[in-house]
Amino acid sequence: MKTILIIEDEAHIARFIKSAMEQEGYQVYAADSSQRGLIEAASRRPDLLILDLGLPDADGCDVISDIRAWSSLPILVLSARSDEQDKIRALNLGADDYLVKPFSMGELIARVNAQMRRWQASYEAPVVLALGNVTIDLAQRQVKKNGTDIHLTPIEYRLLTVLIKNAEKVMTHQQLLNDVWGKGHNHQEHYVRIFMSNLRQKLEDNPSRPSYFFTEIGVGYKLHIPKS
Repeated sequence: MKTILIIEDEAHIARFIKSAMEQEGYQVYAADSSQRGLIEAASRRPDLLILDLGLPDADGCDVISDIRAWSSLPILVLSARSDEQDKIRALNLGADDYLVKPFSMGELIARVNAQMRRWQASYEAPVVLALGNVTIDLAQRQVKKNGTDIHLTPIEYRLLTVLIKNAEKVMTHQQLLNDVWGKGHNHQEHYVRIFMSNLRQKLEDNPSRPSYFFTEIGVGYKLHIPKS
């Protein structure tokens, strides 16, 4: 049984989510503070985290940072903060998805299920790919540049694998949103821009003049794999 941890200080919301997720067949644990949540995350080792940013003892973004220091489990942020900069900060720190309160339980369930499916499907066949001085081992989920390990967040890694599967093909913003984040993100093209920029910064020698990750202006992006 897949497990979910909810870190949410509003008890009625936590109970509401817990009941709905248990009906979906998940085992659910809950914590009402960041301190308790981090303890639960370390001891329970959940398959997915649902996280409120407005916690009583810490900012939820600090929880994301702490979790990402040792785990790549999917993190779905559930917050009343609707400002784009709050979303960007949480995503840059390693959150996989962001849903603004008030929310539809049906949409939350769909996003949780989508994250679980993508997490399961991210275990790839043993393939090693070279992009110049960058080596990508899909079997080991390992990326190296000049022999040095490069840390990619789970969503950066998923974006990279989608581009690899569709190498030399222009992927529209919408296709990337659907394949990486799910169909609930139709109008959030800034997600793609943020994470493509992150990939270029980490993997390109000259991010401003990329050799592999190309922008098709007004359309989307394309991964070019040079022939050896």
